[in-house]
Amino acid sequence: MNNHDTNDTNDAYDATFFRAWLGRAAEAVDREADRLTELDSAIGDADHGSNLKRGFAAVTATLDKEAPATPGAVLVAAGRQLISTVGGASGPLYGTLLRRTGKALGDEERVSRAALAEALRTGVAAVSQLGGAQVGDKTMLDALVPAAEALGTSFEAAREAAEAGALATVPLRARKGRASYLGERSVGHQDPGATSSALLVGALAEVAA
Repeated sequence: MNNHDTNDTNDAYDATFFRAWLGRAAEAVDREADRLTELDSAIGDADHGSNLKRGFAAVTATLDKEAPATPGAVLVAAGRQLISTVGGASGPLYGTLLRRTGKALGDEERVSRAALAEALRTGVAAVSQLGGAQVGDKTMLDALVPAAEALGTSFEAAREAAEAGALATVPLRARKGRASYLGERSVGHQDPGATSSALLVGALAEVAA
């Protein structure tokens, strides 16, 4: 456990931290793109890794060029870029997650972990509304909902919750998205969206540490 996790009332995170988070997320997606696509080939369109890789590369390019001044502006710009760059369902879903989280953070120049946790819950709720999914439907929400709750405790707890949530999708039958068309055949496969969501949360914990 590091000092960020023990005294977050005094810790606040600025736009540089948020740009570093998304940069680290882009590296993780780039590194794991083939695995994400492999997971998606079993129950989806076999393009999740390549789509996200392209999207997060565009995000880092945009943030380097624009250099938004506040945490909220960083996330809103990143979300907008994902929506315009990434095809399929993952662009709008991830874009909505980041945009709504960013809007919930407002114009503060520095935000606490508690404020980020609250904003992230708002973003996750928007994803649930957009996709009509809930925890247990074998989607990215299976990683994001527990991560947003655990972020109130620590960054590391959020990472662990997201990874556990992604693993917990393996025995589930998909009820939303492309995988739901497979019915019982979706059982036994880890959800690619939950897996990439765990990468995003893991990147956040790494940068915080």
